[in-house]
Amino acid sequence: MGSRRKERCGWCGLKLMVPSDSQSFQCAVCQGITRAPTRPPLDLQLAAPTYRPPYYGGGGYASSLPPLLRPPPPPPPSLPYGRKKALLCGVGYRGKRYQIKGSINDVKCMRYFLLHKCGFPPDSILMLTEDETNPMRIPTKENIRMGLRWLVQGCQAGDSLVFHFSGHGSRQRDYDLDEVDGFDETLCPLDFETEGMIIDDEVNATIVRPLPRAATLHAIIDSCYSATLLDLPFACRMNRDGQYTWADHRRPSPYYATKDTSGGLAICFSACNDDETSADTTAMTGNISTGALTYSFIQAVHNEPGLSYGRLLTAMRQAIQLARSGGLRLTGPIASLLNNTLFSTQLKQEPQLTCSQTFEVYSRQFTL
Repeated sequence: MGSRRKERCGWCGLKLMVPSDSQSFQCAVCQGITRAPTRPPLDLQLAAPTYRPPYYGGGGYASSLPPLLRPPPPPPPSLPYGRKKALLCGVGYRGKRYQIKGSINDVKCMRYFLLHKCGFPPDSILMLTEDETNPMRIPTKENIRMGLRWLVQGCQAGDSLVFHFSGHGSRQRDYDLDEVDGFDETLCPLDFETEGMIIDDEVNATIVRPLPRAATLHAIIDSCYSATLLDLPFACRMNRDGQYTWADHRRPSPYYATKDTSGGLAICFSACNDDETSADTTAMTGNISTGALTYSFIQAVHNEPGLSYGRLLTAMRQAIQLARSGGLRLTGPIASLLNNTLFSTQLKQEPQLTCSQTFEVYSRQFTL
């Protein structure tokens, strides 16, 4: 048997007997691999009264070496903070008497906007439309449910999430008594006639309540009856004079406890009030059907980077007013995208804002 020497594992600190000529060795306990220190020449060993090899174990030798000989500290673990994810749902209800022409255009524009303006990676955007060939990406009730769960899965501090829905919305009587107006607002998936609608309670439970501290969710809901579709505690509305008014949608405990986030910030831009309807419009583009909320949102953020939430609402309102008077035409890459898609009726109602943190919103700068 060849000569052996004692070495200490650089991971768990256990003393091991290793071959004297080995340059590295693996610990039999923790399985960590340690590179054996290079021994100085014999004359230097005699000159140095003590020589202690560096290693990474706790309470080890590295602290007794001169600074230049100390090994660098191990790098901190990389954490996936700051990720961006988006779920975009466009439901056109093709072949139905209630078909919508602009919904798929809306999500195509939103995807382009997130990719080229907001820096979202392509694989972080899940788009559900009737144009998709993958059956898992058709906007059925089950697929939208799975998409909502995917959106918040693994969410951590610093993450930015976007949920965009363009399609029909509705409402139904509230049976659990957590709504101020007595109605639950709903999303209508492609198969809602057979599978049912997705109510605001479920949307809140899936993507609002799990939102952790320092994570942000922006929802753009371009549908009827959509003001409180995320079921958030407070609602902000803008009147015709541009003045903001806040409404408290909390019900006495225990109902309120189920509405808020787990510390994150949730913001929802919606197309109309809970008792109003909306429709497609060509007023924003001239010849292509889009949702007024989607288009005015993209235009405001595209034309004025770094705006606050309050300024964003004002800019969206101004865009809709210009469209009504025939004075709005968006230029640039978003307009080019619209002109390259296809496809007309009324202008949607004015956008509303609901939020989970009332007075903090307007002091923040909008960012996705």
